[in-house]
Amino acid sequence: MDELSPQVRHQIEQFQQTQQQAQALATQRVQLQSLITEIEKALEELSKVSEETPVYKTVGRLLIKKSREEILKELQEEKETLELRVRVLSRQEERVVERLQEMREKLQQMLKGSGSAK
Repeated sequence: MDELSPQVRHQIEQFQQTQQQAQALATQRVQLQSLITEIEKALEELSKVSEETPVYKTVGRLLIKKSREEILKELQEEKETLELRVRVLSRQEERVVERLQEMREKLQQMLKGSGSAK
């Protein structure tokens, strides 16, 4: 097998780093989507209870009594923030995947060129 040129090796390293970046973005997006699902379940359960039902929120090792409306507002705000972060991560992920495709094509051309130089 022929030795790869330093330029090709560098491109392969960059490609691998970009793959890792895409994977990290996807992992973060999935984690945030999971948190959104949890919040949606909590909001659904809160909608089933009356205004008078005591509601508690965990803060560290404590349970703090709060009004149903306060907790609804906090959860809704947190959900909106997470949804925004998911949209940002999705756009970043799309750009990285596009860059990966461009890098893959460039690498294939470089490897074809070095293979036909025999």
